[in-house]
Amino acid sequence: MTDRLPAVQKPLVIDVISHSPAQTVRIGERLGALLRPGDLVVLHGPFGAGKTHLIKGIGRGLGVAEEDVTSPSFVLINEYQAAADRGGFPVLHVDLYRLESGSADFESIGLEECWEGHSLCLIEWAERAQELLPAERLEITLDHLSETKRVIRMEPRGRRYEEVLAQLKGRAFSWPGRR
Repeated sequence: MTDRLPAVQKPLVIDVISHSPAQTVRIGERLGALLRPGDLVVLHGPFGAGKTHLIKGIGRGLGVAEEDVTSPSFVLINEYQAAADRGGFPVLHVDLYRLESGSADFESIGLEECWEGHSLCLIEWAERAQELLPAERLEITLDHLSETKRVIRMEPRGRRYEEVLAQLKGRAFSWPGRR
């Protein structure tokens, strides 16, 4: 594991250990059920950390078929559609791996338009556009813990994302009859 994830965390930060790709998808599914148009989720982590698996789960939580969600490494942006019962809004899956930080390429792909519209925007390798990202967003860092385990840290940046993580905590760690 790298030193990107300090042990001391803020109250609204969620740290999760995923034991498999399937579990990472399930974590994403629970998160996806809480997201809506206008939200921005940025993902950081090395190759193979599970960024695309988490996005597959987010898609599943929005009613997007898991097999439709693929890494847009070569096309830069994939667009999916949330299910009609979830509002049918566009879900933009952006992969910035092939772009250089500070490059004019970000303007040419219309990156800022991705989170300014009526879409949910999910960005892999977001650190390449750090200076362009709005202050309010959900930051997710994934990292290798072992060959099969991953640590996932979700950190809210702004009130909307504090609410999302509070809801996620409530759903993940509550059971009937608990107050």
